[in-house]
Amino acid sequence: MTNDFDCSLPIPPGTKQYFESLHSRGVTHFKLPLSWERLLPTGLSKQPQQAVVRCYQTLLKQLHEVGLQPLVILHGSAVTESLRSRYGDWESQELVKMFQQYAEFVFVEFGDLAQTWVTLSSLDELHETHLQNALKAHASVYHRYHQLFPGKGGQISVGVKAKNIQIIPDNQLLTYLDFLSVKVEYDCTTGRNLAEELQTVMGLCKDKPFIFYEMTIQHCSPTQFLGGSEIFNGMLNVLTHGDPNVLGFDIMDMLRASDSSPQSMPLSTRDSFLNESFPNGFQWATSSESFKVEGGWSQGGKGETIWDRFGHEGQAFENQTADLACDSYHKVDYDVYLLRGLQVNTFQFSLSWARIFPSGYKDSQSEDGVLYYNNLINALLESGIKPIVTLYHWDLPQKLQDHGGWNNASIIQAFKEYADLCFSKFGDRVKTWNTFSSPWVVSHAGYGTGEHAPGGKDYVVSSYQVTHNMLKSHAEAWHIYNDKYRKTQGGQVGIALNSDWAEPTDPSKPVDVAAADRYLQFMLGWFAHPIFVNGDYPPTLKTQIEQKRTECPSSEPARLPVFTSEEMKRITGTADFFGLNHYTSRLITNINGGCTPGPEGVGNYKANVDPSWNSTASDWIYSAPWGLRRLLNYISTEYLTTAKVPIYITGNGMPTEYIGDVINDQSRVEYLKSYINEALKAINLDNINVQRFTVQSLLDGFEGPQGYSERFGLHYVDFNLADRPRTPKQSAYFYSQVIEKNGFATNTKFHSSQGKSLELRKVGPLPPSTVPSAAKDVWRRFTSQTNLERKLYHYGTFPKDFSWGVSTSAYQIEGGWNADGKGPSVWDTFTQKPGNIPANANGNVACDSYNRVDEDLYMLRGLRVNSYRFSISWSRIFPDGRRTSLNQEGVDYYNRLINSLVAAGISPIVTLYHYDLPQALQTSGGWENTEMINIFNDFCDFCFATFGDRVKFWITFQQPYTIAWSGYGLGEFPPNVKNPGTAPYQVAHNLIKAHATAYHTYDEKYRTSQGGKVSIALNADWLEPLDVNTPREILAADRAMQFQLGWFAHPIFKNGDYPDAMKWQVGNKSEFQDLSTSRLPSFSDEEKNFIRGTADMFCANHYTTKIASHVITRITPHSFENDWDFALKEESDAPSTVISNQRAVAWGLRRLLNWIKEEYGDPEVYITENGVATNTATTYDDTDRFFFYKTYIDEALKAHNLDGVKVKGYMATSLMDSFEWLRGYQLAFGLHHVDFSNPNQPRTPKRSAHYYSKIIKDNGFPLPDDEKILHGHFPKGFRWSTASAAHQIEGSWRTHGKGLSIWDKFSHTPYRVANGDTADLACDSFNKIDEDVEVLKKLKVSNYRFSISWPRVLPDGTTRYISEAGLDYYSRLIDALHAENIQPQVTLYHWDLPLALHRVGGWENETIVQRFRDYADVIFSKLGHKVKFWITLNEPYIVANLGYGYGTFAPGIIRKQYIAAHNLLKAHAEAWHLYNDKYRAVQNGLISITINSDWAEPGNPYKQEDHDATERYLQFFIGWFAHPVFNGDYPELMKRIVRERSLAAGLPQSRLPEFTPEEIQRIKGTHDYFGFNHYTTILAFPVKRGNLQDYEGDRAVETVADRSWIQSGSFWLKITPFGFRKILKFIKDNYGNPPIYVTENGISGRGEVDLNDAHRVHYYETYINAALKAQVLDGVDLRGYTAWSLMDNFEWAAGYDEQFGLFFVNRSDPNLPRIPKASAFCYATIIKCNGFPDPALGPHECLEPEAPPPTTATTTTKNPTPRPIVRKLVDFLGLELMAKDAEVALYILFAFVLVGVLSIAFVVYMLLKTKKQMKNVSNDNLKMERM
Repeated sequence: MTNDFDCSLPIPPGTKQYFESLHSRGVTHFKLPLSWERLLPTGLSKQPQQAVVRCYQTLLKQLHEVGLQPLVILHGSAVTESLRSRYGDWESQELVKMFQQYAEFVFVEFGDLAQTWVTLSSLDELHETHLQNALKAHASVYHRYHQLFPGKGGQISVGVKAKNIQIIPDNQLLTYLDFLSVKVEYDCTTGRNLAEELQTVMGLCKDKPFIFYEMTIQHCSPTQFLGGSEIFNGMLNVLTHGDPNVLGFDIMDMLRASDSSPQSMPLSTRDSFLNESFPNGFQWATSSESFKVEGGWSQGGKGETIWDRFGHEGQAFENQTADLACDSYHKVDYDVYLLRGLQVNTFQFSLSWARIFPSGYKDSQSEDGVLYYNNLINALLESGIKPIVTLYHWDLPQKLQDHGGWNNASIIQAFKEYADLCFSKFGDRVKTWNTFSSPWVVSHAGYGTGEHAPGGKDYVVSSYQVTHNMLKSHAEAWHIYNDKYRKTQGGQVGIALNSDWAEPTDPSKPVDVAAADRYLQFMLGWFAHPIFVNGDYPPTLKTQIEQKRTECPSSEPARLPVFTSEEMKRITGTADFFGLNHYTSRLITNINGGCTPGPEGVGNYKANVDPSWNSTASDWIYSAPWGLRRLLNYISTEYLTTAKVPIYITGNGMPTEYIGDVINDQSRVEYLKSYINEALKAINLDNINVQRFTVQSLLDGFEGPQGYSERFGLHYVDFNLADRPRTPKQSAYFYSQVIEKNGFATNTKFHSSQGKSLELRKVGPLPPSTVPSAAKDVWRRFTSQTNLERKLYHYGTFPKDFSWGVSTSAYQIEGGWNADGKGPSVWDTFTQKPGNIPANANGNVACDSYNRVDEDLYMLRGLRVNSYRFSISWSRIFPDGRRTSLNQEGVDYYNRLINSLVAAGISPIVTLYHYDLPQALQTSGGWENTEMINIFNDFCDFCFATFGDRVKFWITFQQPYTIAWSGYGLGEFPPNVKNPGTAPYQVAHNLIKAHATAYHTYDEKYRTSQGGKVSIALNADWLEPLDVNTPREILAADRAMQFQLGWFAHPIFKNGDYPDAMKWQVGNKSEFQDLSTSRLPSFSDEEKNFIRGTADMFCANHYTTKIASHVITRITPHSFENDWDFALKEESDAPSTVISNQRAVAWGLRRLLNWIKEEYGDPEVYITENGVATNTATTYDDTDRFFFYKTYIDEALKAHNLDGVKVKGYMATSLMDSFEWLRGYQLAFGLHHVDFSNPNQPRTPKRSAHYYSKIIKDNGFPLPDDEKILHGHFPKGFRWSTASAAHQIEGSWRTHGKGLSIWDKFSHTPYRVANGDTADLACDSFNKIDEDVEVLKKLKVSNYRFSISWPRVLPDGTTRYISEAGLDYYSRLIDALHAENIQPQVTLYHWDLPLALHRVGGWENETIVQRFRDYADVIFSKLGHKVKFWITLNEPYIVANLGYGYGTFAPGIIRKQYIAAHNLLKAHAEAWHLYNDKYRAVQNGLISITINSDWAEPGNPYKQEDHDATERYLQFFIGWFAHPVFNGDYPELMKRIVRERSLAAGLPQSRLPEFTPEEIQRIKGTHDYFGFNHYTTILAFPVKRGNLQDYEGDRAVETVADRSWIQSGSFWLKITPFGFRKILKFIKDNYGNPPIYVTENGISGRGEVDLNDAHRVHYYETYINAALKAQVLDGVDLRGYTAWSLMDNFEWAAGYDEQFGLFFVNRSDPNLPRIPKASAFCYATIIKCNGFPDPALGPHECLEPEAPPPTTATTTTKNPTPRPIVRKLVDFLGLELMAKDAEVALYILFAFVLVGVLSIAFVVYMLLKTKKQMKNVSNDNLKMERM
């Protein structure tokens, strides 16, 4: 028998008694394994650990004293890390020598105490060299022993398994054995004949004695095996009547026949590692818990939880809270990305009760909470991951706790209703539910000890009552699922119980054994027994509590509630599985706990840990992996004998520290490795039905009282950064590999792509390009595009077989520059020289991908790419560049990479040459040497033969242009040859021939069997002519394209020769240089035939667009660059990047692709590189890269879907940050951030990675709902209007006594208004009432919004003088409107404050409140009987912030906006009350204020701080004025921020004025509707402005625009209709769903006016439709819409540069005629239709043409069918419209405006036709289609 003991601790008491008991039961020998490492820690026999020597000597003496003979085992087989690090493994002769010395030491120390020895007990675990050296060591030890102890009868052996017995005779080992030790394994389920096997073993041993050293029985208990079975009887017969050489048999299993659990296993068996697989279909999971990771603690209406309160009260480590946590509330995509990388097939997460029911009760349901979990569940399923949902993981809604929480029995019903809602909302997709996770922790720590929230400290009553209520809650949830949902949803419901394993401190003491059982009953049985056994608490628990109550009559230690018989029935069997959370074990000692409450006191036990167990960052988790197997056996026996349900391990993991090496968490790797293996043993060896293993947890998170100081995550979360980046730890990679292998068996599966041949669609030989190329038509077609046409986003998807990938290259990522025999490349040589690269960077390590294949695969899986482009390092395979130097280690690396890719379903795209030429070949001339053609072909041939069965896509060269020009011309790249005149041409010549040779090799030798494709990756920037209308500029741009792209593409894809433009150019330059021949080499006819057609697809690397212009370059010196005769410059209007001359010009990609199609015969095109660099300061939130991919990929989609280009694939550059050639690590292209300062090179996904992954998932850009048109109509009586403002249109600035306004002065002040423009004349509307009303009639509006000029009516702003002329003008205007049935909407104040009032303080002076009231009184009294719709103030935000804050608008004051706003609000309230009290009853009108606001979206929707910035932006914008009027007082957020910042700066009070309670009430409710002006949307993100004490410092928000949004004539205005709908709903949700009148909405133009204002048509169509969606779909009470503006006018500080008008005002004509634009017809049609008729219902009457009016005397033409009025026609979305002289056409056609209905119909027809050409999308179920 054996009992492993390594003498690392003192000998346990009772050991000798244990030995005596064994002897009394017939045992004769005892196996005693020695610890080589413990005896000789350094391996040196002169440095023994004497305490360990004495320990073993004592054990041996005790054995002798009781009559047991020791069988001493020197060693197993595996070498420990400490010894291996010093002496190597068994392949090392030094280790052999050290083992011999160790054996001799043992013999000297213990030789007199033992006669029987085993040198290596697991010899057969060694193989090949290791085995041979071990055999050699054994033979030497054998001889040495018999030399030391001759004639003493000692015996030496080795141990082998019976199935490997052949190893003995095969190695002639019998000579060196005195007996043989055989290990027998038997599986009771196989039916093998054990007796026959034993006879076979004995037969192989010949006459050698042997013992059965170890007997392992599987899948049956020892009782079953021994209990008279035929198997045992046959074996016994062999042993007792067979060969007399059988010396003995290990009877351990026999002696524990009554106790077959793993507890009594020998330590060697207990801790042995099982290299096997889990069953097929095993579930691999990781987990998270809502309050630990979600953050968003108050987002979406979420209620407060007990953990929110706990954190806010400062009870967690360093006052940390879970307010933000991992920000998973905003990072669903981030977390699911990690899960894909892990390869888990299930994910367990918990729901936040308070996020779904904020108060805990069903009447508080939050749709935002439901939406969040729906998004998470759907994202999991889309990635093939099964969601496992926990209903309750400790985060009780605080409002329930306020009523007693789990102490209150009413919570049972609340939980039942919560569960019901969850089942109904998510159960169609969630098939596994945990009702509770670790409820013991809730009872124990939450209500017993008070360590956890809610902090209850009552272990006498509360803790037990809480358990009682949780059990009943669980049962109710189970029954509601069973009764209501199981039949339709088919899921399962269980509970996840936590339990340690309890090991008796002294297994020989029955009292300790009983104490260990009580520990388990008080922890696990407390919950498991009621559910899985009989509905009641365990008898042990009940008895113990009753006993304590008897013992402690004066101090009740515990009060256990009692279940009724009905409750017991309802609880019994309420679990479809047994969920187990297990982390650690305890040693349990029996004690008298006295009358102390709590499990230890009541349970009479004491829990400790073994000091030898590995500790963790938590003081309660110690690593004792064997405890898991024992616990699983215990559960199976104790609870699952009747209820045959599976066990799911729902939580297992350990925490590490939050400091130190947080990435290389080897302790967690070892922990998981051992615990997972114990689960495997329980399944495979003990036949326990375990079906899932869950690692706790996916992420580092908020760990309750420990805050963020303990880290359980497989992924590191940096809680110091707002991005909350997630970085895989080494444990994540380890766990991923376990999942991939489904356990620990060696995976020998070889993955092959053989049979997956690619369809070949080569383009045939083409004629040479003309000069200029016929492809010049691309410039003609696209250069004339309008901004709208160029920027309009295209929605659609790529074909299903589209190739999505990422790219890298060997030198940039691999590292291992001299590892395993790799030879140096030219880049190795170059970078080793100091000064060549910034910071002397090099690629020696780079991303260390040579050693991190699994980590790279992790990223690729996360991204969801289906292809991966990488390059092979020539010098890694052929160190000197030639086949004779073949390095098998390099081949193995690429085989491993390729196999891993294919196994993951990712197609390898392999580049054979990516700049890193073997240095040895450069020494022989490099690419200037023609011998390189065949040398390269030999390398390619080897790669095709070696990898081609799995690689189907080959690229011969990466950017040969760069190789030739940068490497051999400029000399910037290695090999740094500076010969610009001839070397580039010669190198390119050789590269082209080398490519063609390699292509033919593949074509002739491999294509038939491998079915792949071969091409070359070419530099392909787009080059745009400076002026498309100038022939020489066209020639220059064509020449530029040919020198860049055509240099290589023309020979390969066309006719085998260089383009004529290039030959002609270089030839002429050469002749000018007096050279007899051109410096451009020529191909022979044979070479041309050989080269042309040597590409199966077109591979383009594209980064930017430049402008090419004609120049005459120098003749000398000879240079490739001087041959061009063109110059290149940046596209200055495009966004810049960190690389100069590499701007982000997305539209250039579409044009390039069209050029390739036209120029090279419409080949299949793969974009093999495309990306943008950012600086090293940009780590995770790479917004520029996000915009880059959003716009560039869409241009590729346009080329495919709209232009018919055969775009087959797209590869983003690059997978991760890497060595960027001459820039080293100063910039980064990666989708993943790599921390090069960390030796682990950790890879962290950036925002762009998640965005690119989403594009891949969607296969492009499917049409979102926001972009679909809703067909429908506005309510009857909807008010359609257009607008103007007095100062902007009236003119007559000094007429009839009008007073000066602040804008009169402002515009007459130099440099205040663009171009020195003024509104002195404006549109002259003061004198053109009839003309203005006439154009209003044509629009068919029902209302007209205009403003009254305060100084026109009250010249000095006061009532001292009232201008009757001013009043008369407005009265006449109103009368004219009424005459045409147009209702006036009158604004009292639209920014033109009387200058006289400004001189006494303006809006800074509180007296203006009364002045404004007086002014309003005059207007109401004089005009109110004719006006039923009043606006007090227009956009007070602009008045206050631009006029008194920034100073960019009149009156030009800075930093006084808060005071001005305060008075504006009070002035509005006084005017409203005046009307309400004095005029409403008589005049019966409506009055309110018009507030303006942009909509704001978070700059990064994945970041809480950007959401917070968005909230601040809105509250400081719309909330600043809307909150006081609609809700009372300024927004709390605004008040708090300004107050805190003011006080922090030392100010005595807030800079934001405070309203008195009376003022709050006076202002609140001063509205009859919500007047709202809206134009655009911004992206908001936080910015720190230090101690800046002003509005911007308070708001702390920076804004940007999405690059894909269409611009306008105003820098701040982008077309974003989705924001219009969202802000209308925001008003509904935040201000009581008031009636809303949109009082301004429109878009500007700039520069020359185009009457075909397609961008404005697009704007109105999309924005008005967004308003319809808000009204119909969102329930917004929208009553009217106003287009801004009626006509082009004075646009404040922009003067007349910006035009918003539906009508063009020709300012070059003294009459200022109003001329309709296309948008006027569009708007009139929408008004006539009152919305958007559904075409599916047939033609609508509103679209039918009206009869033309009768001809009048003023008609100057008899044309009865006039065309639309356009000033010039353009190439709009591919539709050509011709235009004549603009002025003549305008004036003639204006006469026919009265028959505009036909014109409207025509415009609508043309627009619809245009859109049909642009898109072809179908209606969805909501009758929505793309506009």
